[in-house]
Formats: sequence, C-alpha cells, structure tokens
Amino acid sequence: MIRLFGRIDDLAPSDVDLIVRRGLSTGAAPFPDVTDISEAVRTRGDAALFELTERFDHAKLNTLEVPRERWKDAQARMSASVIDALHAAHANIERFHRACLPVPIEIEVVRGLMAGKRNIPHHRVGVYVPGGRAAYPSTVLMTVCPAKVAGVNEVIVCTPPGPDGTVSDATLAACAVAGADRVFTVGGAQAIFALARGTQSIPRCDKIVGPGNAWVAAAKALVAGEVAIDAPAGPSEVLVIADETANPTHAALEMLAQAEHDPAAASVVVTTSEGVAKAILDELGSLAKDAPRGAIIRAALHARGAVLVAANDAQMLGFSDRYAPEHVVILTREPRVTLSRLHDYGSAFLGPWASVAMGDYASGPNHVLPTAGLARSYSPLGVEDFLRRPTHQAATREALERLAPIVETLAALEGLPNHAAAVRARRDPK
Repeated sequence: MIRLFGRIDDLAPSDVDLIVRRGLSTGAAPFPDVTDISEAVRTRGDAALFELTERFDHAKLNTLEVPRERWKDAQARMSASVIDALHAAHANIERFHRACLPVPIEIEVVRGLMAGKRNIPHHRVGVYVPGGRAAYPSTVLMTVCPAKVAGVNEVIVCTPPGPDGTVSDATLAACAVAGADRVFTVGGAQAIFALARGTQSIPRCDKIVGPGNAWVAAAKALVAGEVAIDAPAGPSEVLVIADETANPTHAALEMLAQAEHDPAAASVVVTTSEGVAKAILDELGSLAKDAPRGAIIRAALHARGAVLVAANDAQMLGFSDRYAPEHVVILTREPRVTLSRLHDYGSAFLGPWASVAMGDYASGPNHVLPTAGLARSYSPLGVEDFLRRPTHQAATREALERLAPIVETLAALEGLPNHAAAVRARRDPK
C-alpha cells in the first residue's frame, strides 16, 4: 500500500530521494491559462471575475461581495456547538499570536546615536480561503486572526463559491468570529490577481496569504514581485519520528489524517524500531481498508507514503532534517530532548497526547506552514507576517564625530565620494 518500506541503509538512495523530494504546487509553466487569467483581470476587472467564476466554478453571480446580512444569517443557521467551537478555537489562536507580537526597540549603538525598529501593520491584507465543494473555517481563523492581532486595518477574504454560487455558512461564520472586514465570492488564480492589483470591487492589498490549489500557487508566484505573499505551498505532509516506545496506532492515524487531505499528500514514519515499523504497517493496512476518504488515503500512501527504519537516533534525526517536514510528530521516550536535536521543521507535536489535528483546528499555533522542504527557509504564518519593520536612527554631533572617519574611509574604499561628502559637510560646515 505504501510506496516505500524498509531499512534506510538497505534501500536504494534514489528511492529515498523520491520520498524526500516531494514537489511544490508553484510556477505557472504547467498552467498556461494562468497568464491569460492575469491579463483578463488586469484589463477587465470585475467583468473578468464574473466570467471566470462561471467558467471555472460553474456559478453565475450577480454580485461579488457577500453582504453582512448574509454573514449574520450564516451564523444563525449554525448550531450552537459549532459557534462555540469557532469561538474557543479563535480564543486559543488569538492568545498564542498575541504572545508572539514583537516589541519595538531603540538602543544607543554608540554614544549619541539612537537606532530603532518599529512594527507597523499592513494597511490591507488579502486572505485566500479554499472553498467550492468543501469549507475550511479553520483556515479563516488561522489567517484572519493573526492579521487582526497584528493590527491590520482591513482584511479582505476571497473564497470560491459552492455549486449554488454561495459561500458556505461555516466559512462566513468563521469570518465573523475572526473579524474579517469584507468577503468576496471569488476563487482560483483570478482571486489572487484581483487582490494583488485591485478591481472595481476588490481593493488592492499590501500582502496576500492563505493556502490554495496549484492554480492559486502559480498566481501567487506571478504576483510576488508586485505584492508580498506568504510561503509557497504544496500538499500537506507529516513525518512521524518514533522509537520503541511509540504507539503504532497513533503513528498510523497521523499518517492517515494527512493522507486524507489530498492524493498528493505525504505521510512518512522514520523509526529506530523495526518492530514498531512493522506494527505501523499492519495498522495502516487495517485502518485504511474501510476508512472514510479511503480512495484518497490509499492514493496518497501509494504515491508518498513511507515507513523507514533508521540504524540509530542520529540517522533518524538526520533524515528528519533532510526531509524538513511541515508537521513532525515526535513519539519518543523523551520528545523534548528529540526536539532539541531537530533543526528544520514547520510545527512539532510532542508526545502521545499531541496530535497534528489539534494544531489544525484549536491549539493556537498556526496551521499555515511551509511544505516540500521549505521549512529550511520559511516559518509558519504568524503576526510577524502582517507587520513591516522599518528602522530609524537619530544622531548627535558627538555621534557624527565618532562615525564620520569610518564612513569616509569605507566610502573612499567603495569609490563613492559623495557619501563621504554628505558626512563631511556636517562635520565641517562652511
């Protein structure tokens, strides 16, 4: 059922490489229509959005923006338990991200020279929330909440319509709970181009965040030179690190939970125990046989599933850093010690009581994470992503006197005499 099973030392390096080198859903090359969509939205604005929504989502819209009354109606239709769950999850997410807010600084670098950094929120942020045939209220909470905690004045949500041309009640209820400002029934690449450049209805944003399909990823890559975006995104993934103390059922269920997202999702275990590895394989066969979304799970495990046996802890942890997982589940005797030896991962779940699903919905840290090995380069989405951090400095004459010789020497070294002159004129005014 899974693509790869066995001892790392006994496997062909090329087979292991196939597991490690999973792909991103970025780049416009496979989607020539993306550049055509870009041009259509740039030249025809809202008219193009209506046409593209009918073409791709098979929904004929009369308006792009979802009115506030519809948000209220959606909340009223949701059960009290769902509304309570949304509020509870939002409270945890808000609490965590508020604790992550950076503080402004100002220090005296040399006597008489004060240098500092401020934290200034973006004016307007665009959030993409996947939709259509499924609803992702958790993504609304994870994207809108930190933006609002950071102080963003206006958060614009774009999400594709369902078959009936409307946004799901769950998504709208989450928008209301999280504090979104406006919601538009626009999805796909066209939503990204609208948020990046603006149309008659959708205002231009300073930054665009949120997960999406390959078309969305391609559009974000195209506009990255015009507007800030979050990390490139690929399919969901999990790496389970396990020793002989791990519960095989827990490990197998974490694999299935990721695999049910997408046939391209990646679910991998690396363990120092051959017995645990075989038990996990048996559990996978049993659990996946009649699992809901079984066809998706089986396709994902066949394409990107692996249970690998490492010779020792060093090889196991070395594989983890090479893989640089979006999610890493640590099922070892001393999970915090294991964590301290890891370098590259998006979000870690320590011990038998911490499941990735908790992070997906309710525990607080963000579930918008780097995938496809980009945990080496990117961080989870957070309040910092919604802040600009410009610097400033103020100097006294004493500071000028201290720094001028350094500036003049280095300016001469680089052949930039007017840099030196700008300082010299202050030192020796005529």
